Amino acid sequence: QVQLVESGGGLVQAGGSLRVSCAASGAIFSINVMGWYRQAPGKQRELVAHITSGGTTTYADSVKGRFTISRDNAKNTVYLQMNSLKSEDTAVYYCHALYLGGDCWGKGTLVTVSS
Repeated sequence: QVQLVESGGGLVQAGGSLRVSCAASGAIFSINVMGWYRQAPGKQRELVAHITSGGTTTYADSVKGRFTISRDNAKNTVYLQMNSLKSEDTAVYYCHALYLGGDCWGKGTLVTVSS
């Protein structure tokens, strides 16, 4: 089993930056992919970015060039650096891990971008 805890959400003005973190614990050796999803009010949850154990990254078109996903294996933590934030980035951001035998979600952290 893997457990995920997000942190770092908050309120930021449009154009600003914010970094959210996701700390993994448990059977971390089995994690293949970690990623960030987001869900805005009234919308479906969508992929923001993910990173494989080998460091390969994938981004949604809407965040390419503005967001960067990275991981610190020593700290078992994945980060999402968000720059040039827009009001449409407002959402609850969820960390997700795909590991041998299953997957799991964090509880989410709210990011609010004021215009």
